[in-house]
Amino acid sequence: MNIATLQRLPQQIPSDSRPVYALIGVWVLSMISLPIFRWTIGDSAIVWGVNVTTVLQAAVSFAILVPAWGLARAARTAAIVVVMTWGVEAIGTATGFPFGHYDYTAALQPQLLNVPVLIALAWFMMLPAAWAVGEVLSGGSYGIRFVVMSALAMTAWDFFLDPQMVGWGLWEWNSAGQFSYFGIPWVNFAGWFATAVIVTLVACPRNLPVTPLLTIYVTVWILQTIGQVFFWGLFGPAIVGFFSMGIFVVLAFQRLRN
Repeated sequence: MNIATLQRLPQQIPSDSRPVYALIGVWVLSMISLPIFRWTIGDSAIVWGVNVTTVLQAAVSFAILVPAWGLARAARTAAIVVVMTWGVEAIGTATGFPFGHYDYTAALQPQLLNVPVLIALAWFMMLPAAWAVGEVLSGGSYGIRFVVMSALAMTAWDFFLDPQMVGWGLWEWNSAGQFSYFGIPWVNFAGWFATAVIVTLVACPRNLPVTPLLTIYVTVWILQTIGQVFFWGLFGPAIVGFFSMGIFVVLAFQRLRN
C-alpha cells in the first residue's frame, strides 16, 4: 500500500469528535488501572475490571467506525460480529468444536446458553483492529489476503488472552493434551482463525478508518505485554504474544512507510 492509496482511505477520527478521544482515554486508563485496583481491592477487582475494559474497548471500536461508516453500517457490522461469535461460542461449549472442550465458569455474568454475553463483545472489541491490520497488509484490497491477514492478526491476540483468562478463572479447559500452549489446546487457535475468517467474510468490512484502529491494536499489544510481564506473572504468554502480535505491528508499519 503506497501513500497515495493510504490517503484515499478514511484514516482519522473527525476533529470534532472529542467524545471519541475521551472514550479512548478512559479505556486506556481502565486498562492501566486494573492492576492497581487488584492491589487495593483484591482479586474481586479482576472480574469487574474485565467487564469494564471489554465494554469500553468495544465502545471505542464502535465509536471509531461510526464516523467512517455511518451509524447504520457500524451497528449492522457490530450485530453480525456479536451474534455470529456468540453462536460459535455456544456451539463450542456444547460440542467442543471448533475450539476444543472448554467451559465458562460462573464468574462472568450474564450468560446465555452457558456463554457470557461479554465474550461476544470481546470479539467485536478487537476484530475491527485486526481488520485494519489486514487492510494494510493486503494493500487496500479485500480478497483472500485481506481475510487471512485479518484472521491471523486476530488469532495472534489470543496467545495473550487465553492463558490470562484461564489463570483468572474465567474459563477452563477440560483436556488440553500433553503438548498444549500453557494449558490451552492448539486446536483452540485453529478455531479462532476459522471463526475470524467466517465472520470477516460475512461482515465484509470495507474502507476502514485504519489509523485509529491500528492504534487500538498497538495499544493492546503494548499493554498486554507490560501487564503480563510485570503484573500478572505470565512471562511465557507475554513473550509469545509480544512476538505474535508484534509481527503484524511491524509488518503494518513497514507497509505504511513504503
